[in-house]
Amino acid sequence: VSLDAAKVINVTPRYSRLRAGANGSAKGQIIGWENIELISDRPLETMLKEFKQLKKEYPDRILIASIMEEYNKAGWEELIDRVEQTGIDAIEVNFSCPHGMPERKMGAAVGQDCALLEEVCGWINAKATVPVWAKMTPNITDITMPARVALSSGCEGVAAINTIMSVMGISLDTLRPEPCVEGYSTPGGYSCKAVHPIALAKVMSIAKMMKSEFNDKNYSLSGIGGVETGGDAAEFILLGANTVQVCTGVMMHGYGLVKKLCEELKDFMKKHNFKSIEDFRGVSLQYFTTHTDLVRRQQEAIRERKAIKKGLQSDKEWTGDGFVKETESMVSN
Repeated sequence: VSLDAAKVINVTPRYSRLRAGANGSAKGQIIGWENIELISDRPLETMLKEFKQLKKEYPDRILIASIMEEYNKAGWEELIDRVEQTGIDAIEVNFSCPHGMPERKMGAAVGQDCALLEEVCGWINAKATVPVWAKMTPNITDITMPARVALSSGCEGVAAINTIMSVMGISLDTLRPEPCVEGYSTPGGYSCKAVHPIALAKVMSIAKMMKSEFNDKNYSLSGIGGVETGGDAAEFILLGANTVQVCTGVMMHGYGLVKKLCEELKDFMKKHNFKSIEDFRGVSLQYFTTHTDLVRRQQEAIRERKAIKKGLQSDKEWTGDGFVKETESMVSN
Protein backbone atom coordinates (compact mmCIF):
# COMPACT_ATOMS: atom_id res chain seq x y z
CA VAL A 1 0.00 0.00 0.00
CA SER A 2 0.98 3.64 -0.43
CA LEU A 3 -0.55 6.95 0.60
CA ASP A 4 -2.00 8.05 -2.73
CA ALA A 5 -3.49 5.18 -4.74
CA ALA A 6 -4.72 7.68 -7.33
CA LYS A 7 -1.16 7.91 -8.63
CA VAL A 8 -1.13 4.17 -9.32
CA ILE A 9 -2.61 3.53 -12.76
CA ASN A 10 -2.43 -0.03 -14.04
CA VAL A 11 -2.90 -1.24 -17.62
CA THR A 12 -4.42 -4.37 -19.16
CA PRO A 13 -3.11 -6.83 -20.19
CA ARG A 14 -0.42 -6.71 -17.54
CA TYR A 15 0.77 -10.35 -17.45
CA SER A 16 2.64 -12.63 -19.83
CA ARG A 17 3.54 -16.30 -19.36
CA LEU A 18 6.40 -18.53 -20.45
CA ARG A 19 5.62 -22.19 -21.02
CA ALA A 20 7.94 -25.16 -21.23
CA GLY A 21 8.26 -26.93 -24.56
CA ALA A 22 9.06 -26.02 -28.13
CA ASN A 23 8.36 -22.37 -28.94
CA GLY A 24 6.45 -21.90 -25.69
CA SER A 25 3.80 -24.47 -26.64
CA ALA A 26 0.35 -23.50 -25.39
CA LYS A 27 0.14 -26.94 -23.78
CA GLY A 28 3.41 -26.68 -21.92
CA GLN A 29 3.71 -26.16 -18.17
CA ILE A 30 3.88 -22.51 -17.08
CA ILE A 31 7.40 -21.95 -15.79
CA GLY A 32 7.73 -18.17 -16.07
CA TRP A 33 5.41 -15.25 -15.34
CA GLU A 34 6.02 -11.60 -16.13
CA ASN A 35 4.00 -8.71 -14.78
CA ILE A 36 4.01 -5.01 -15.52
CA GLU A 37 1.55 -4.40 -12.71
CA LEU A 38 2.25 -1.65 -10.21
CA ILE A 39 1.42 -1.75 -6.51
CA SER A 40 -2.20 -1.86 -5.40
CA ASP A 41 -4.43 0.81 -6.90
CA ARG A 42 -7.05 0.27 -4.18
CA PRO A 43 -7.54 3.30 -1.90
CA LEU A 44 -5.48 3.33 1.28
CA GLU A 45 -8.61 3.78 3.40
CA THR A 46 -10.04 0.55 1.97
CA MET A 47 -6.86 -1.35 2.75
CA LEU A 48 -6.67 0.03 6.29
CA LYS A 49 -10.28 -0.95 6.94
CA GLU A 50 -9.54 -4.49 5.75
CA PHE A 51 -6.41 -4.71 7.92
CA LYS A 52 -8.54 -3.86 10.97
CA GLN A 53 -11.18 -6.39 9.99
CA LEU A 54 -8.61 -9.15 9.51
CA LYS A 55 -7.08 -8.55 12.93
CA LYS A 56 -10.56 -8.53 14.45
CA GLU A 57 -11.47 -11.85 12.84
CA TYR A 58 -8.09 -13.50 13.37
CA PRO A 59 -6.50 -11.84 16.45
CA ASP A 60 -4.05 -14.71 16.96
CA ARG A 61 -2.67 -14.59 13.40
CA ILE A 62 0.24 -12.51 12.11
CA LEU A 63 -0.63 -9.67 9.72
CA ILE A 64 2.23 -7.94 7.91
CA ALA A 65 1.62 -4.73 5.96
CA SER A 66 3.58 -4.36 2.72
CA ILE A 67 4.23 -0.67 2.12
CA MET A 68 5.95 1.54 -0.42
CA GLU A 69 6.20 5.31 -0.63
CA GLU A 70 7.93 8.07 -2.53
CA TYR A 71 11.22 9.59 -1.36
CA ASN A 72 9.64 11.79 1.28
CA LYS A 73 10.26 11.49 5.02
CA ALA A 74 6.90 12.92 6.04
CA GLY A 75 5.12 10.58 3.65
CA TRP A 76 6.84 7.51 5.07
CA GLU A 77 6.10 8.61 8.62
CA GLU A 78 2.42 9.17 7.88
CA LEU A 79 2.06 5.82 6.12
CA ILE A 80 3.73 3.92 8.95
CA ASP A 81 1.59 5.65 11.55
CA ARG A 82 -1.62 4.85 9.70
CA VAL A 83 -0.90 1.19 9.06
CA GLU A 84 0.27 0.65 12.65
CA GLN A 85 -3.04 2.04 13.94
CA THR A 86 -4.83 -0.94 12.35
CA GLY A 87 -3.06 -3.38 14.66
CA ILE A 88 -0.71 -4.96 12.13
CA ASP A 89 2.11 -7.05 13.63
CA ALA A 90 4.97 -6.07 11.33
CA ILE A 91 5.86 -4.09 8.22
CA GLU A 92 7.54 -5.24 5.02
CA VAL A 93 8.99 -2.32 3.07
CA ASN A 94 9.12 -2.78 -0.69
CA PHE A 95 12.52 -1.52 -1.83
CA SER A 96 12.52 -3.80 -4.84
CA CYS A 97 9.70 -3.43 -7.39
CA PRO A 98 11.68 -3.27 -10.68
CA HIS A 99 9.20 -1.58 -13.01
CA GLY A 100 7.04 1.51 -13.05
CA MET A 101 7.54 2.56 -9.46
CA PRO A 102 11.28 3.41 -9.80
CA GLU A 103 10.16 6.18 -12.16
CA ARG A 104 8.77 7.84 -9.01
CA LYS A 105 11.93 7.09 -6.98
CA MET A 106 10.20 4.14 -5.33
CA GLY A 107 10.86 0.41 -5.12
CA ALA A 108 14.12 -0.71 -6.72
CA ALA A 109 15.21 2.91 -7.14
CA VAL A 110 15.82 2.85 -3.38
CA GLY A 111 16.93 -0.78 -3.06
CA GLN A 112 19.67 -0.36 -5.66
CA ASP A 113 21.12 2.75 -4.03
CA CYS A 114 22.68 1.89 -0.67
CA ALA A 115 23.04 5.53 0.40
CA LEU A 116 19.38 6.21 -0.35
CA LEU A 117 18.37 2.93 1.29
CA GLU A 118 20.24 3.79 4.47
CA GLU A 119 18.52 7.16 4.69
CA VAL A 120 15.01 5.83 4.10
CA CYS A 121 15.52 2.88 6.47
CA GLY A 122 16.60 5.41 9.08
CA TRP A 123 13.34 7.33 8.68
CA ILE A 124 11.27 4.16 8.83
CA ASN A 125 12.93 2.58 11.85
CA ALA A 126 12.86 5.83 13.80
CA LYS A 127 9.09 5.90 13.36
CA ALA A 128 8.00 2.26 13.41
CA THR A 129 7.10 0.53 16.67
CA VAL A 130 6.65 -2.93 15.11
CA PRO A 131 9.31 -5.12 13.44
CA VAL A 132 10.37 -4.01 9.95
CA TRP A 133 11.52 -6.22 7.06
CA ALA A 134 13.20 -4.77 3.98
CA LYS A 135 12.32 -6.53 0.73
CA MET A 136 15.41 -6.82 -1.46
CA THR A 137 15.78 -6.50 -5.22
CA PRO A 138 17.61 -9.23 -7.17
CA ASN A 139 18.41 -6.68 -9.88
CA ILE A 140 21.78 -5.87 -8.37
CA THR A 141 25.24 -7.43 -8.58
CA ASP A 142 25.69 -8.18 -4.87
CA ILE A 143 22.43 -8.47 -2.92
CA THR A 144 24.29 -8.67 0.39
CA MET A 145 25.22 -5.00 0.13
CA PRO A 146 21.68 -3.56 0.47
CA ALA A 147 20.72 -6.35 2.89
CA ARG A 148 23.63 -5.37 5.13
CA VAL A 149 22.60 -1.70 4.97
CA ALA A 150 18.98 -2.52 5.87
CA LEU A 151 19.96 -4.58 8.91
CA SER A 152 22.55 -2.04 10.03
CA SER A 153 19.92 0.71 9.74
CA GLY A 154 17.57 -0.94 12.20
CA CYS A 155 15.48 -3.41 10.20
CA GLU A 156 14.72 -6.64 12.06
CA GLY A 157 14.87 -8.68 8.88
CA VAL A 158 15.04 -8.87 5.12
CA ALA A 159 12.94 -10.62 2.48
CA ALA A 160 14.28 -11.83 -0.85
CA ILE A 161 13.68 -11.82 -3.71
CA ASN A 162 11.31 -9.55 -5.57
CA THR A 163 10.81 -10.09 -9.29
CA ILE A 164 13.62 -10.01 -11.86
CA MET A 165 13.60 -7.35 -14.57
CA SER A 166 12.71 -9.03 -17.85
CA VAL A 167 11.27 -8.91 -21.34
CA MET A 168 9.06 -11.97 -21.70
CA GLY A 169 9.25 -12.23 -25.45
CA ILE A 170 8.33 -10.94 -28.88
CA SER A 171 5.36 -12.20 -30.86
CA LEU A 172 6.71 -13.72 -34.06
CA ASP A 173 3.36 -12.99 -35.69
CA THR A 174 2.91 -9.32 -34.81
CA LEU A 175 6.59 -8.51 -34.05
CA ARG A 176 5.37 -6.74 -30.90
CA PRO A 177 6.61 -7.37 -27.33
CA GLU A 178 4.54 -9.15 -24.68
CA PRO A 179 2.46 -8.25 -22.76
CA CYS A 180 1.23 -5.96 -25.51
CA VAL A 181 -0.69 -2.81 -24.56
CA GLU A 182 -1.92 -0.84 -27.58
CA GLY A 183 1.00 -2.24 -29.56
CA TYR A 184 3.65 -1.38 -26.96
CA SER A 185 5.13 -2.87 -23.81
CA THR A 186 7.71 -2.18 -21.09
CA PRO A 187 10.14 -4.44 -19.20
CA GLY A 188 8.48 -6.06 -16.21
CA GLY A 189 9.06 -8.33 -13.23
CA TYR A 190 9.75 -12.05 -13.80
CA SER A 191 8.57 -14.67 -11.31
CA CYS A 192 7.32 -18.29 -11.11
CA LYS A 193 9.23 -21.57 -11.13
CA ALA A 194 12.01 -20.40 -13.44
CA VAL A 195 13.33 -17.84 -10.92
CA HIS A 196 13.59 -20.35 -8.05
CA PRO A 197 17.30 -21.20 -8.55
CA ILE A 198 18.17 -17.50 -8.74
CA ALA A 199 16.19 -16.80 -5.59
CA LEU A 200 17.93 -19.65 -3.76
CA ALA A 201 21.33 -18.21 -4.66
CA LYS A 202 20.37 -14.74 -3.43
CA VAL A 203 18.91 -16.07 -0.17
CA MET A 204 22.00 -18.22 0.37
CA SER A 205 24.26 -15.18 -0.03
CA ILE A 206 22.20 -13.10 2.40
CA ALA A 207 22.01 -15.93 4.94
CA LYS A 208 25.79 -16.44 4.91
CA MET A 209 26.32 -12.72 5.36
CA MET A 210 23.83 -12.56 8.23
CA LYS A 211 25.47 -15.52 9.93
CA SER A 212 29.00 -14.14 9.64
CA GLU A 213 28.34 -10.45 10.30
CA PHE A 214 25.20 -10.41 12.46
CA ASN A 215 23.77 -12.71 15.07
CA ASP A 216 21.29 -14.31 12.70
CA LYS A 217 19.17 -15.57 15.61
CA ASN A 218 18.22 -11.95 16.28
CA TYR A 219 17.21 -11.23 12.69
CA SER A 220 14.72 -12.72 10.27
CA LEU A 221 15.11 -13.82 6.65
CA SER A 222 12.11 -14.51 4.42
CA GLY A 223 12.60 -16.54 1.21
CA ILE A 224 10.62 -15.71 -1.91
CA GLY A 225 10.73 -16.95 -5.49
CA GLY A 226 9.17 -19.80 -7.47
CA VAL A 227 7.59 -21.63 -4.53
CA GLU A 228 4.98 -24.12 -5.74
CA THR A 229 5.70 -27.17 -3.56
CA GLY A 230 6.59 -27.94 0.03
CA GLY A 231 10.01 -28.98 -1.26
CA ASP A 232 10.55 -25.52 -2.74
CA ALA A 233 9.78 -23.99 0.65
CA ALA A 234 12.07 -26.46 2.44
CA GLU A 235 14.97 -25.43 0.22
CA PHE A 236 14.69 -21.80 1.36
CA ILE A 237 14.58 -22.89 5.00
CA LEU A 238 17.57 -25.19 4.53
CA LEU A 239 19.45 -22.13 3.29
CA GLY A 240 18.58 -20.11 6.40
CA ALA A 241 15.14 -18.59 5.78
CA ASN A 242 12.85 -18.30 8.81
CA THR A 243 9.74 -17.90 6.67
CA VAL A 244 8.72 -18.43 3.04
CA GLN A 245 6.37 -16.34 0.90
CA VAL A 246 4.22 -17.26 -2.10
CA CYS A 247 2.46 -15.02 -4.62
CA THR A 248 2.61 -16.20 -8.25
CA GLY A 249 1.94 -19.79 -7.21
CA VAL A 250 -1.31 -18.76 -5.52
CA MET A 251 -2.26 -16.60 -8.53
CA MET A 252 -1.90 -19.68 -10.74
CA HIS A 253 -3.25 -22.43 -8.48
CA GLY A 254 -5.47 -20.67 -5.96
CA TYR A 255 -5.28 -20.38 -2.17
CA GLY A 256 -5.64 -24.15 -1.84
CA LEU A 257 -1.96 -24.29 -2.73
CA VAL A 258 -1.08 -23.02 0.76
CA LYS A 259 -2.59 -26.08 2.47
CA LYS A 260 -0.80 -28.34 -0.01
CA LEU A 261 2.51 -26.60 0.70
CA CYS A 262 2.07 -27.06 4.44
CA GLU A 263 1.25 -30.74 4.11
CA GLU A 264 4.23 -31.37 1.82
CA LEU A 265 6.54 -29.48 4.18
CA LYS A 266 5.28 -31.60 7.09
CA ASP A 267 5.98 -34.75 5.04
CA PHE A 268 9.53 -33.54 4.41
CA MET A 269 10.03 -32.92 8.12
CA LYS A 270 8.69 -36.35 9.06
CA LYS A 271 11.01 -37.98 6.52
CA HIS A 272 14.03 -36.44 8.24
CA ASN A 273 12.62 -36.58 11.77
CA PHE A 274 12.62 -32.79 12.14
CA LYS A 275 10.35 -31.55 14.91
CA SER A 276 10.52 -27.84 14.12
CA ILE A 277 11.66 -25.39 11.45
CA GLU A 278 14.70 -24.52 13.58
CA ASP A 279 15.81 -28.16 13.44
CA PHE A 280 16.78 -27.77 9.80
CA ARG A 281 16.98 -24.02 9.20
CA GLY A 282 20.32 -23.22 7.58
CA VAL A 283 21.55 -26.83 7.63
CA SER A 284 22.60 -26.75 3.97
CA LEU A 285 24.58 -23.49 4.21
CA GLN A 286 27.67 -25.35 5.41
CA TYR A 287 27.91 -27.21 2.12
CA PHE A 288 28.54 -24.11 0.01
CA THR A 289 32.13 -23.15 -0.65
CA THR A 290 34.35 -21.71 -3.39
CA HIS A 291 35.20 -23.37 -6.68
CA THR A 292 38.84 -23.45 -5.61
CA ASP A 293 37.86 -25.38 -2.51
CA LEU A 294 35.76 -27.80 -4.58
CA VAL A 295 38.83 -28.61 -6.69
CA ARG A 296 40.92 -29.18 -3.56
CA ARG A 297 38.27 -31.40 -2.00
CA GLN A 298 37.91 -33.52 -5.12
CA GLN A 299 41.66 -33.92 -5.52
CA GLU A 300 41.91 -35.10 -1.92
CA ALA A 301 39.01 -37.49 -2.40
CA ILE A 302 40.62 -38.93 -5.53
CA ARG A 303 43.88 -39.49 -3.71
CA GLU A 304 42.03 -41.18 -0.86
CA ARG A 305 40.14 -43.48 -3.19
CA LYS A 306 43.32 -44.08 -5.20
CA ALA A 307 41.17 -44.20 -8.31
CA ILE A 308 39.49 -41.74 -10.62
CA LYS A 309 35.72 -42.05 -10.77
CA LYS A 310 34.00 -42.74 -14.03
CA GLY A 311 33.26 -39.64 -16.06
CA LEU A 312 35.29 -36.71 -17.33
CA GLN A 313 37.56 -34.96 -14.87
CA SER A 314 38.90 -32.12 -17.02
CA ASP A 315 38.45 -30.36 -20.35
CA LYS A 316 41.49 -32.25 -21.65
CA GLU A 317 39.40 -35.43 -21.72
CA TRP A 318 36.63 -33.80 -23.75
CA THR A 319 36.41 -35.02 -27.35
CA GLY A 320 32.95 -33.91 -28.41
CA ASP A 321 32.40 -37.18 -30.25
CA GLY A 322 29.82 -38.34 -27.76
CA PHE A 323 28.51 -34.91 -26.81
CA VAL A 324 25.38 -35.96 -24.92
CA LYS A 325 27.04 -38.92 -23.19
CA GLU A 326 30.05 -36.86 -22.16
CA THR A 327 27.81 -34.10 -20.82
CA GLU A 328 25.73 -36.57 -18.82
CA SER A 329 28.89 -37.95 -17.20
CA MET A 330 29.40 -34.58 -15.51
CA VAL A 331 25.87 -34.13 -14.14
CA SER A 332 25.31 -34.79 -10.44
CA ASN A 333 21.55 -35.34 -10.31
